[in-house]
Amino acid sequence: MSIQVSPGDPTIHTAAESINESIGESIGESARSTSAQARADYLACLLRLAQAEPIDRIWLQELRDHAVVRVQEQHFPSTRDEEWRFTDLADLLNLSIGATESASLADRLTTTNLATFALPDVPHRLTFVNGQYAPQLSSVANLPAGLTIGSLSELPEAETPAILPYLGKQAGAEEVFTALNTAGLTDAAIVQVSKNAEIDTPIHLLFIATAPQPTLIQPRSLVILAANSALTILEDHVTIGETAYLENGVTEIWLAENARLNHTRVQRHSGTAFQIGKTAVSQARTSHYTCNTIDLGAQLSRHHLEIYQTGEQTETVLNGLTVAQQDQVSDTHSTIALTKPYGMTRQLHKCIVDDRGHAVFNGKVYVPQAAQMTDAGQLNRNLLLSPKARVDTKPQLEIVADNVKCTHGATVGQLETDEIFYLQSRGIDTQSARKLLVNAFAYEVLAQVPIDSLRQTLMAQVAQS
Repeated sequence: MSIQVSPGDPTIHTAAESINESIGESIGESARSTSAQARADYLACLLRLAQAEPIDRIWLQELRDHAVVRVQEQHFPSTRDEEWRFTDLADLLNLSIGATESASLADRLTTTNLATFALPDVPHRLTFVNGQYAPQLSSVANLPAGLTIGSLSELPEAETPAILPYLGKQAGAEEVFTALNTAGLTDAAIVQVSKNAEIDTPIHLLFIATAPQPTLIQPRSLVILAANSALTILEDHVTIGETAYLENGVTEIWLAENARLNHTRVQRHSGTAFQIGKTAVSQARTSHYTCNTIDLGAQLSRHHLEIYQTGEQTETVLNGLTVAQQDQVSDTHSTIALTKPYGMTRQLHKCIVDDRGHAVFNGKVYVPQAAQMTDAGQLNRNLLLSPKARVDTKPQLEIVADNVKCTHGATVGQLETDEIFYLQSRGIDTQSARKLLVNAFAYEVLAQVPIDSLRQTLMAQVAQS
């Protein structure tokens, strides 16, 4: 709400005031027009870069062509759009992006370059460099029975019918950045679990971004779990080097009846990177999906989780941790759509914001009339460590059903001085006391990461931030 107060009668204006107002309106309209044109030009440039690499598969070209039309029908987001109101992409418009040769860059990397990201308790790994599969950096031997992993580029033509009903078919595929990813689709990580197969060994999907100059990188993942199957998967987005780039990634997940997936997504890009990600999940009856999302890096990052419960007695658990410091902007949007009775969802998202960092949380839960007996809980907790730190939080519930149990809430606070004083009274210095309290705040989420070595690494990174 804004209130304007002026001396005298507010309905009386001089001729000079009227002229100044008209000039101001014209200048404002011109600026908006220029900005809109700049955004349109930038989106057209990204689309040309996405389409630069040709393909020879007719079905894939048709999928890409359809996505191109979707992109052309839309506009580059701005803060005038409700979904982007708190996240300004103006800095991205200043990034001059060009093409890069991903294959040659992958050839220069060795397993030594991956030592920082290797996990001793996760033996199976698919590695992608700038969105393209790198077999020499992957480990796919001796896979458990019922598990198939590989890349779209190496998928035999005879096996493509198995993925055609899934690739690019999730709800929300028309969103501008999702469509942009599909418009340039040439490769993807493919993970499939057969019916009744319970895989005990976690799978590591490692997406490396590296380039000598700013570029567009578009990783893609497709995960399909058949009925009564189970899997633990790590989706890891990392950087080698410090070059600025835009990573626009999409992960599609399909869970059949009674399938169970524990999905951990880690984003630890360089501080000069821009990262936009989409995770779209479709859950059939009695399936269970857990997602642990950890966002630590990038100059600007945005992750959109879209969960669609399409069957009864479906369970969804979302745990998230965001760390934003210096001038970082980290945006988390989530949408959970429950469409059948007896659905359950739990969401806990925590943000730690320091320096001039900016965190955004926008969580939506939809409960239509058909979703009776729904049990939904959503909580966003935020810790501000600096006077200039900022958080925008917007938890939302849209409920039409009348027999449900739904709660949501948000808290924003600072470290308690009495807690710091208590630790100091036990001989702990102020800085160490602050770190202990911050680590305790983050641990509730990090403890849910099912891979021991990764959990220890992430705890160390949070402690150093």
